[in-house]
Amino acid sequence: MNTEKTNITVTSPLLPPLEEFLPYLQDIWDRKWITNNGNYHKELEKKLCEYLGVEYISLFTNGTLPLITALQALGIREGEVITTPYSFVATTHSIWWNGLKPVFVDVDPATGNIDPERIEEAVTPATKAIMPVHVYGNPCDTERIREIADRHGLKVVYDAAHAFGVEVQGESILNAGDISTLSFHATKTYNTVEGGALVCHSAEMKQHIDYLKNFGFAGETSVMAPGINSKMDEIRSAYGLLNLQYVDAAIAHRKNISDTYREVLNDVEGISMFEPRPDVKYNYSYFPIFIDAGKYGMTRDELYFKMKESGVLGRRYFYPLISDFEPYKELPSADPANLPVAKRMADSVICLPMHHDLSAADVERVLEIVSRKR
Repeated sequence: MNTEKTNITVTSPLLPPLEEFLPYLQDIWDRKWITNNGNYHKELEKKLCEYLGVEYISLFTNGTLPLITALQALGIREGEVITTPYSFVATTHSIWWNGLKPVFVDVDPATGNIDPERIEEAVTPATKAIMPVHVYGNPCDTERIREIADRHGLKVVYDAAHAFGVEVQGESILNAGDISTLSFHATKTYNTVEGGALVCHSAEMKQHIDYLKNFGFAGETSVMAPGINSKMDEIRSAYGLLNLQYVDAAIAHRKNISDTYREVLNDVEGISMFEPRPDVKYNYSYFPIFIDAGKYGMTRDELYFKMKESGVLGRRYFYPLISDFEPYKELPSADPANLPVAKRMADSVICLPMHHDLSAADVERVLEIVSRKR
């Protein structure tokens, strides 16, 4: 196997060099303003709006607090929220933290995203919102979800933690729904070490969100709501500004890796992958494969531990399902019989290594193991 023909090379830095970050730190020190809507915080919000093609963005200190705050900002105080079991636990935790009841529905086998037909079946008089996830950066069927939400008078909060920069037919996926949330965790294609954001569609909603993330303060002596403290500080904002200069090169490198994985593994019996859509601009955050043990010759877990023993760290992402975890498994909607597609995916998925500094030799090593060459 020779991956050199696919030209996986790093021709320029994909991670911000330390020497480029030091001037930001010096400037923050000189300004003596290290948090609370400082210079770099404001600049990063502006630059992200421009880069992502959105009108309003509010920065947060991590990617979970935006999910919690989104439901608060939309005034959802009671009832049920329809969501997916095939995601990171923060998705459902945000519903629980708001005192709402999560209702799990199955996913689409072609994308891993929440199945709109199952959403329609799950709507009850208690339903107040839908929280879909753009899993691995695969866009949800936003038009169908919008139709369902409009017909039943529901709010839609998109967990877009994986969808930084993702576009459909040239339009940012972040403009779908009432609010979209982002994660800028260190493992993401674009990161601020820790961080996150809410994307909304009006100046009034942004102002409301900004109040909520700063204890609810609307002025020095007035509090308009029981907010929390979830502001992004100046150091992470500065890192985000610097990292934004490198994200296009990082995405291009990840695409190269993704193309190589796909090219080689297409011919391996027992491995399946999601098919990319030609109208979507992806960010290549993850590369999930699904193992059919009968055809592949070993189970997903056997492959996972074989990789691990060889120093190759894949991830069973997402396994187990959120609906299998202790806080949620007793919910009626968590019954595995209700979620056959999600269950099958969770039991067969493994995400291959994908990061900015992955070299051709690294990729070849991964592929030798996964394609059963060694």
